[in-house]
Parts: sequence; structure tokens; C-alpha cells
Amino acid sequence: MNEMYKGYLIDLDGTMYNGSAPIETARVFVSELEKKGIPYVFLTNNATKSQEEAVQKLIGMGVETSPEKMYTSAMATAAYISAHHRGETAYVIGTPSLKGILEDAGITLTEDEADLVIMGLDPEINYRKLKHAALLIGGGAAFIATNPDRRFPTEEGIVPGNGALQQVLVETTGVEPVTIGKPSAFILEGALEQLKLEKDEVALIGDNYDTDILTGINGGVDTIHVDTGVSPAEEVLKKDVLPTHIINNLSEWSV
Repeated sequence: MNEMYKGYLIDLDGTMYNGSAPIETARVFVSELEKKGIPYVFLTNNATKSQEEAVQKLIGMGVETSPEKMYTSAMATAAYISAHHRGETAYVIGTPSLKGILEDAGITLTEDEADLVIMGLDPEINYRKLKHAALLIGGGAAFIATNPDRRFPTEEGIVPGNGALQQVLVETTGVEPVTIGKPSAFILEGALEQLKLEKDEVALIGDNYDTDILTGINGGVDTIHVDTGVSPAEEVLKKDVLPTHIINNLSEWSV
């Protein structure tokens, strides 16, 4: 199979790797992009790592890449808040890396009263954090989620993602969050700006229909579904709107 695109947006979890287990066909694909000088940006809903940490994980798996080729939902969240909530304070559920990205963007974090509640995947999630967030949202704080992924692929199997955990707050408060990550248009616009290409010049590669593929479908970008992560191909084929292309893995896609 050979389709001519000028560049690619490439998901990470379930596309490049599952947890700490690399997907070799994806590594080879990115190596070909590098050799041929074809531009690409990794577009991930994973907000647990900084741009540099996300790149180091790939490099540790033998993928030749660099920080300027990484765009995360944490980066998009920081950009969104800077644009729409400048000067406001935030209570954050998430990793130290997420908090660092937000602070670097000039966002004031607080454990007390806050204008915003920002929620990303937090491996240390507990009742205290959820209770405090629910009380803040109930008191009028805006609710922002880095991403809606309900399922998260690891080397052990599928585990709860941020979207599953944030449902605790949705059920408690009755408030749906503003979601920044895929399939939001906001993160797609940021990634395209970083890639420096137009929508019709790009294909988006991913494993998750509800995030990766819907980003492209909703945003007018061609999509390539790989059967290496969250959404099995047989499940995707039953959808009303199909990806532009469906392949088993990236060894089936030439550039």
C-alpha cells in the first residue's frame, strides 16, 4: 500500500508501543520517515510525561526522534489555559510532569480554592484528590480534562485511562469537562501548527477509534487505523464512519 502524504501525525500508546513493550513495525516506519526526510509529529493524549520524557522513552526503544517532533495533551492543555484562562489558578490531578508543564506556561497551581480543576491520568489517584476536586467543581471551578481516553494499553493489557477515572467527578458533580486531547479540534490544530502542514497534506495514524480516528474524521484529516492497540480492526469495521485506511501494522504502509 502506498499513499502520498507530505507528513504524518502519529499516536504513541498502542501505536508505537504498549506500556514498555515497543511495536517494532512502528519503529521501522519512523526510521523510514527520518531517512526520507518526511515530516511527522507524535500526537499523544498521554499527559503523564513532559515533551522531553516522552521522547526519551522512544529513544530508549531505538526510535530516532527529537523533542520538536512531540506534541502532547499536556502541552495542548497548557496552551488552552493560557489562551482562555490566563491569570487563573488551578488545582491539578496528575503527574509531577503535567504540573511542571502547566507551571512553565505561567499557570498558578494551588491546593486550596482554585478557578480551575485540571485532570490528567494520575497513577497516585485517591479518594482525597477526587473529593477535593469534586468540591471545587461543585463550588464553581471550571473542569478541564487533558484527554478522554477510557482505556489505556500496557504490556499487561488494557487498564483504566483518564476518561474512566474522570467519570467519578462527572457522576458526582453533573459537570462534563472541557476536553483538550484527541478527538478535540484544539489539540489537532496545535499539532498541525507544529507539523507546519495543512490538513489535506497529512494522515493521522492511531489505534484508538474513539480518540485517534475520530480526531481525523471530525477534523478533516485522513486516518490510518493500526490493529496494534485499543480498538480491534473487527470492531472498527462495524463503525458507521470508517477510517480512511485500515491496516494490521505499519509494515503494511510504505512511504
